[in-house]
Amino acid sequence: MIVEPKVKGFICTTAHPEGCRESVRRQIEYVKSKGSIEGAKNVLVIGASTGYGLASRITMAFGAGAATLGVMFERESNGKKTATPGLYNTRAFEKYAEEEGLYAKTINGDAFSRDIKNQVIETIKADMGKVDLVVYSLAAPRRTMEDGTVYQSVLKTTGEPFTNKNWNLGTNTLCEATIEPATKEETEATVKVMGGEDWMDWIRALKSADAISEGAVTIAYSYIGPVITYPIYYNGTIGMAKKHLLESSKKINEEYKDSGIKAYVSVNKALVTQASSAIPVVPLYFSILYRVMKDMGIHEGCIEQMDRLFKDKLYTDNVELDREGQIRMDDWEMCADVQEKVKEIWDSVNDDTFKNVADIDGYWEDFYHMFGFKYDNVDYTADVDIM
Repeated sequence: MIVEPKVKGFICTTAHPEGCRESVRRQIEYVKSKGSIEGAKNVLVIGASTGYGLASRITMAFGAGAATLGVMFERESNGKKTATPGLYNTRAFEKYAEEEGLYAKTINGDAFSRDIKNQVIETIKADMGKVDLVVYSLAAPRRTMEDGTVYQSVLKTTGEPFTNKNWNLGTNTLCEATIEPATKEETEATVKVMGGEDWMDWIRALKSADAISEGAVTIAYSYIGPVITYPIYYNGTIGMAKKHLLESSKKINEEYKDSGIKAYVSVNKALVTQASSAIPVVPLYFSILYRVMKDMGIHEGCIEQMDRLFKDKLYTDNVELDREGQIRMDDWEMCADVQEKVKEIWDSVNDDTFKNVADIDGYWEDFYHMFGFKYDNVDYTADVDIM
């Protein structure tokens, strides 16, 4: 089949297997070029198929030589429709790992479920003994509980309606977007889906099964962002979930202090992901930020962030934390020089200046790369096996 991108709003409904393979290859080559990491050797990545989760797995496998077990929730191809990009990413990762003699297995299913947790634990016990790093990088729109209750996350404010500049990805034009406030029930549901409850469930399940090492590290990913996006992010429903994630890290540390298990939250840089593309107002900020950070020579993608996280921030003698107890990988994004320039552009941007002051091409390049498209060394006119 000849596979072309089919974009609807903030999502692409097709994925290119060879393009996804190229994406993984480039990330592996970057990690190798940066030298080895003295870190964990048995790694579990929950949410391992795209974005920061995939980059974490690649970094630990090809930087630290770690055995990795991944959990994903991806759709296989039925022969008529392509698989999801995370499926192609993972198959490519596993092949590259196998070529270098690295253990790499992946379990495909709902990470929230008891069944998948049991499958993971059985695999760890059989193949790895215990894990010494657990990466929690789950981004899901909904969560089904054991009793069948379904919680759905929402992208809303938690106070007044919020109106601000917005980039309409469908028309590639500027407009205004208004985000309505969530109900109490919607906020609570978002915390259930995107907060730290399931992260804690995973650590408890691993500990109860004696599948996690004494002194192990677990890390989850968060985002704060600038004041511009506070109403929709930091003070919105997602922000409430991320605050719960931070509180969960403190509970894990307290609960397992006798075992030496350490839980961290890493506040990462703003990057184009399948999750972030769906948030109103945010893509415009991202595109302006990209332009500013690229002009300053300090832009990073997922793989650059994760390599720096594990090499310079996490596996060091003293893990540097902010006053809330978080690792700040957004340190370059949030530095005063960057934010002052971003705000200057944000305040003045309009339809006439948008294409000159925002990195539209860079945003769309990252967007298409997520689905395996727009790589200059991939022949997109060729027939590919989507199975």
